[in-house]
Amino acid sequence: MMIHDITTLAGKYKSRKRIGRGHGSGQGQQAGRGHKGSGSRSGYSAPAAFEGGQMPYFRRMPKFGFTNAQFKTRFFIVNLGDIMAHPDFTKGGTINAETLIKSGLLRDTSRDLKILGDLGEAGKLGIKLDITASRVTDSARKHVLEAGGSVNETGTRRDMVRGIDRNSEDRSPKNLTKKLRRGNSKKK
Repeated sequence: MMIHDITTLAGKYKSRKRIGRGHGSGQGQQAGRGHKGSGSRSGYSAPAAFEGGQMPYFRRMPKFGFTNAQFKTRFFIVNLGDIMAHPDFTKGGTINAETLIKSGLLRDTSRDLKILGDLGEAGKLGIKLDITASRVTDSARKHVLEAGGSVNETGTRRDMVRGIDRNSEDRSPKNLTKKLRRGNSKKK
């Protein structure tokens, strides 16, 4: 058998459908678009969830509930293992948003910085780090303090508004006022 004798299996590759190329092709005339109307014209695309004028599903269903998802605090996260592995921090040093941006571990300051305690391959943190970040996980804090470093947790904007001191043992909100129930707010 020679190389030119080898052929592909019959039916392995389906030939593409050529639309609008005469009656004999089976896809001529209207080319699968039906008669007239905007759907038969070029450039037409139906709006999302359009059901042909019938009341769409998302309008038929009742609306209820509320979600706080849009107000979620989003962080840029950096692991201690990534910091240890980076050549800029082999001897330790100060870790904050600015130094991480310079080293390329952080993109920008559009989000708050969160330091995680994953050391990766290393079992123990062998360098002294002085960390300043919006959030530091308990495991990261433990590793840094054991290595002789320091942790300063600045907190997010929401923490500042609520009066939460993230460096103290008591992290409960201080500025939350008790909301009056609607029935109790009437004057007597």
